[in-house]
Amino acid sequence: MPDTAPTPADADSPPLGVWDAGSLIIGIVIGVSLFRVPGDVLSHVPGPLAGLSMWLLGGLLSLFGALCYCELATAYPQSGGDYVYLTRAYGRCTGFLFGWMRFTIIHPANIGAMAFVFAEHAVRLFRLPPGREALLAMSAIGLLTILNLFGVTIGKQTQNTLTVSKIAGLAAIVAAGAWLAWSGAGGEAVSTTTEGSANAMPSVNYGLALIFVLYSYGGWNDAAFVAAEVRDVRRNIPRALLLGLGTITAVYLLVNVAYIGGLGVHGVRSANTPAADLLQAAWGDSGDAAISVIVMLSALGAANGMIFAGSRVFSAMGAEHRAFAILGRWDTARRSPVRALSAIGLMSLLLVWLVGTDVGTRLIRGILASLRLEGAVLSSGAGGFETLVVGTAPIFWVFLLLSGLSVIVLRRREPEIDRPFRCGAPLVPLIFCATSAYMLWSGTVYAFNFARSLAVLSLVVLLGGFVLFLATQRRPRAL
Repeated sequence: MPDTAPTPADADSPPLGVWDAGSLIIGIVIGVSLFRVPGDVLSHVPGPLAGLSMWLLGGLLSLFGALCYCELATAYPQSGGDYVYLTRAYGRCTGFLFGWMRFTIIHPANIGAMAFVFAEHAVRLFRLPPGREALLAMSAIGLLTILNLFGVTIGKQTQNTLTVSKIAGLAAIVAAGAWLAWSGAGGEAVSTTTEGSANAMPSVNYGLALIFVLYSYGGWNDAAFVAAEVRDVRRNIPRALLLGLGTITAVYLLVNVAYIGGLGVHGVRSANTPAADLLQAAWGDSGDAAISVIVMLSALGAANGMIFAGSRVFSAMGAEHRAFAILGRWDTARRSPVRALSAIGLMSLLLVWLVGTDVGTRLIRGILASLRLEGAVLSSGAGGFETLVVGTAPIFWVFLLLSGLSVIVLRRREPEIDRPFRCGAPLVPLIFCATSAYMLWSGTVYAFNFARSLAVLSLVVLLGGFVLFLATQRRPRAL
């Protein structure tokens, strides 16, 4: 197979344009939270205007982060994104630990969660016997991995198709909400609901509402992982980040307006799945089938984006660290890190088996018990993945915080580097870091209250990565 280490040769004709990178951002960020979280947000604010303001604030705070990544990605236009910035700012160990946690837990857990949501809705749509979810989730991951193994062209076309389909589905939700509001067939109208009405929660908690919103915006930074493959990266990465986040913010606002207009404030607050309730109110039984299709496409788009982008991190690690050397090769004909793609697919399949089946779940419980981490409640299926993601959230936010700080650190450490895009340091990075620190604190409190054993286990995995780093540092591989 014609494979080589990643080289700037791909920079002669990079395969990704602005739309490709923007589609990746939209596909990853708009996963499945938009179909469930709006009710939680609206339940912790006085009324609809406050709820919409929280979604707008989430987009603005994410924009501050995107501006930081615009500077980092244009100054260091290499594959790997955060891995590159953390390595240059804090040393090889920090970059290694970032990649290690992404490889072992964070990426597989999020990919598995999306695959299981797809599987649950497929079982519901096609009326399959219960218990098929794990097999369907593994099949989805396997198919997406194989499509990406065909090369970067097939991978990006798959992503673009899923993103367009997702946006079309969300447009249908907006249209349904508009029709219900216009026809008067929906819930209470927005205009008749005042701030602090009887439908409001007795206890307003803006901080908790913001947490739900910011989790829904998570994943936009993955676009930096593919910087080396973007044409005219110094202009197009900022365009992709800003276009992607702008589109996401607009979609979030429009869909929330549709929910409120179609179901009313009380209807959204009381709905576990407002999108399903909205389409069922608009289209009857066919609406139930429609929402299943929309959610399935959205979940697949997020999973494919994480497979595509995440493989670039692991390939970059393999080029520099002996422990991952086997992943640090590219197939020049397919212009893809096929080994890293295979590895992330296999890790995701393994985690689906561990978390998505009763046998795997019992094995994890046994491991936790052997580590004296009793009391772990880990159900099989999508609920188990949600618990796993919650347990690893503090690690995610630690590294995002460090990436934000790296803007300031690298300006001081490497002032000679050309920075085509400057984000307005130190104010912009500090706002982003303050946001990340808030999410780190809240994520840690939540994880240790509701997923303590898994949170501790994630720290054990992190420690294992540190030991592996120390054990493999003799005769480090040359770039």
